[in-house]
Amino acid sequence: MVPTGIRAGLGRVLAALLLVGGVAGTAVPAHAAAPESPLRTIVPAPVQVTPRPGADFALEPDAKILTQPGSAEARKAGEHLAGVLRPSTGYRLPVTPGLVGKGVVLLLVGADHRVGAEGYQLDVTRKAVFIRARTGAGLFAGVQTLRQLLPARVEARTPQPGPWTVPGGSVLDYPRFAHRGAMLDVSRHFFSVDEVKRYVDQIAAYKVNRLHLHLSDDQGWRIEIKSWPRLTTHGGSTEVGGGPGGFYTQEQYKEIVAYAQSRHITVIPEIDMPGHTNAALSSYAELNCDGVAPPLYTGIEVGFSSLCIDKEITYQFVDDVIGELAAITPGRYIHIGGDEAHATTDPDYQTFMDRVLPIVAKHGKVATGWHEFVKTGPDPSAVAQFWGTSPDAPTLVEAAARGNRIVLSPANRAYLDMKYHKDTPLGLSWAGYVEVRDAYDWNPGSYLRGVPESAIHGVEAPLWSETLSESAHIEYMAFPRLAAIAELGWSPSAALGWDGFRERLAAQGPRWRAAGVNFYASAQVPWQS
Repeated sequence: MVPTGIRAGLGRVLAALLLVGGVAGTAVPAHAAAPESPLRTIVPAPVQVTPRPGADFALEPDAKILTQPGSAEARKAGEHLAGVLRPSTGYRLPVTPGLVGKGVVLLLVGADHRVGAEGYQLDVTRKAVFIRARTGAGLFAGVQTLRQLLPARVEARTPQPGPWTVPGGSVLDYPRFAHRGAMLDVSRHFFSVDEVKRYVDQIAAYKVNRLHLHLSDDQGWRIEIKSWPRLTTHGGSTEVGGGPGGFYTQEQYKEIVAYAQSRHITVIPEIDMPGHTNAALSSYAELNCDGVAPPLYTGIEVGFSSLCIDKEITYQFVDDVIGELAAITPGRYIHIGGDEAHATTDPDYQTFMDRVLPIVAKHGKVATGWHEFVKTGPDPSAVAQFWGTSPDAPTLVEAAARGNRIVLSPANRAYLDMKYHKDTPLGLSWAGYVEVRDAYDWNPGSYLRGVPESAIHGVEAPLWSETLSESAHIEYMAFPRLAAIAELGWSPSAALGWDGFRERLAAQGPRWRAAGVNFYASAQVPWQS
């Protein structure tokens, strides 16, 4: 913390530095910036930009990254920025406390009150780039915007030629929704710690702040539970198609969580139940009503499995699993699935949720689940994740009226595993084909009929992995659609519009190429070369 007197003094120093740097210009909505301005290419679109011709900043070999003295959060943001810039520029870019110098200055004072907990202000002058925020998360978001103001080759991991020019101007920015998520299914196919970290870095660049990890399903159990070891040694030993599967030890999971936290992303783990549980049922016979363990499953059909609702051992199992997972998950939420429980009767489903929801609360977490579980009337704190394909959802209208908040993941808009078109080599099509415009051209605030925007917690882009087995597959299905969902979660409704988005998205292509991202070059987008 910075004492009030020092904070005020820093604010005065900052104001003077900005004046010396030549701040002047007219603010305009982000989507209305002049087409020729690089500020026009930011994704997600900011709340407001102010182009300032003639105030460009040139990042040179002697530049520094200056962080607010005494602030560990500013230091972390500076180290992250240096890690992005050093490989491509070849510059030393020392990260040091200070306010004066030629380079990038990261401050936790002086930001407009509107930026809130995750927003920022970015000012580019001839002498320096200033990023101001109220939190480390806000500084991190500002750093992601600065990356997009530099030439695309800045994303390369090898030295590139300069110059490294940032266009003069200012950005004022903050998110529309609290929850801006991406889900990765590691159950149908298993992805290594490094593969998950790679995806974390990719989604963080677009201000995504939640990583939902789908850790269990019929095809595989992917998180070590020490009190039930066969869940991983047996249940984690295969995947769709019969591959080797895999799982995360609790230490590896904590490594993923910590890495995500360093990018201001909260991990939400999911243990799907009472359906989608064949891997668990195969691992422990006593979880089955008939006491007989089924074989491991490597197909992709759904809805055939269920924990035994009438056995007390089922709830001891759930208590142990949730307890161990909660202990290594610093975030507020545990996702309990609840979808496609076709092998569970409605009365049994009600009984199950009446027992399980208090278990989640007992371990200090808030329950979230696929939207089916709201029919059981959960506590208003519970969050429902909508995955349907129609905006008519009466149970969610009722849930919103009770106080439950909703994360939107309509499958025919936000599911990144849906094929782009009939010839897409990966993915499924049960929810239809989802091209880039389909993923973008909807408004989360007014999508569900009868549900007000105030009840929408945010948006999330799930990526199921029935047909995906490596990072290149993840990237091909996620990009560019992940950027579309990220913009719907972050940008104000006034900034949304397909014509503007496709032009800004086109500028991301060279960045993805420089970073080695295997994206889908949709014909709907006029990609820059």
